[in-house]
Amino acid sequence: MERTPVGIILNGVTGRMGYRQHLVRSLLAIRDQGGVPARDGSRIWPELTLVGRDAGRLAEIAERHGLSAYTTDLDAALADDAHQIYFDAQVTAAREKAIRAAIEAGRHVYTEKPLAEDFLASLELARLAAARGVRNGVVQDKLFLPGLRKLKRLVDGGFFGRILSVRGEFGYWVFEGDWQAAQRPSWNYRAEDGGGITLDMFPHWHYVLEQIIAPVTAVTAVTATHIPERVDENGGHYRATADDAAYGIFELAGGIVAQINSSWAVRVHRDELVEFQVDGTHGSAVAGLRDCRIQHRGVTPMPVWNPDLPVTEPFRAQWQTVPDNGEHDNAFKVQWEAFLRHVVDDEPFPWDFLAGARGVQLAEAGLRSAREGRRVQIEEIPR
Repeated sequence: MERTPVGIILNGVTGRMGYRQHLVRSLLAIRDQGGVPARDGSRIWPELTLVGRDAGRLAEIAERHGLSAYTTDLDAALADDAHQIYFDAQVTAAREKAIRAAIEAGRHVYTEKPLAEDFLASLELARLAAARGVRNGVVQDKLFLPGLRKLKRLVDGGFFGRILSVRGEFGYWVFEGDWQAAQRPSWNYRAEDGGGITLDMFPHWHYVLEQIIAPVTAVTAVTATHIPERVDENGGHYRATADDAAYGIFELAGGIVAQINSSWAVRVHRDELVEFQVDGTHGSAVAGLRDCRIQHRGVTPMPVWNPDLPVTEPFRAQWQTVPDNGEHDNAFKVQWEAFLRHVVDDEPFPWDFLAGARGVQLAEAGLRSAREGRRVQIEEIPR
């Protein structure tokens, strides 16, 4: 079958997310399946060039996966017209400069979030991309997870009646790095390097709430650095200058209230690493990464508060499981396929830089709320 080659620069594939989710589980998986069907009957075929600072690590990754193109010279890669798309999975602090250079070179840009370290820089990138006419997108992977797709199906089908509230719990214990190695890179805990759970996770909560429930209109947040000292990848002790926990109350359009806790200093006692409970007048749902359970008002039991007797009701057993009703592929891969069709076939792609900028706006508002101890309204961004 005829191929439509699309040259893609992958910057940041030596990192965990860039390598596992974007290279291996998305783009290489797309190649393994023979590409992405295009409108003209051909298959969109990713031609990959790996970019990073460590030539040795790039060479090892390329050899492992049968790739030949890699370089430490980003400017040269951007200047090569064989590349139509630039993808960024670098540390947050390095992202804005590289994306700006890619836009100036006329490359379409797809990037991990957050788009930039602050809202104004994110908005400027969105406006610059629009002015240069380059297609652009920000990873919003959780929208494509099975559990949240089921939740969206319930919302669209009117299952909840009037939605009242959302409660979310996210996080796990990230080891301090002394007696057991940390599961996350040390830069995540240094504000000067773009770290912090608010900047990392509030953009996620923004698009989850906005695109599944309702737009966010205000935020009240408390942040904390629960673990003040950690040990880095080289065994050196360092002071954590970024927040490792954020507790947010998000006011949504229509009077809906969402409460979401995010923490890298919490031990998991739930079915999945992230769960959202949505309560409405007609029913409730609990959605995680993969599963979604519901309880309709017609089968809602009548618990009675009595602290003097042990609980005998099997509360979890009183919920029904939402069926898959279809196959669910890797969330990152699904969005990559959508972006490739956006570039080649001009298919719609609503998860653009402006959507990414709104996520950074919410993170910035959350940090300001925590710093100033007040509720912060979210201003609408004009297109």
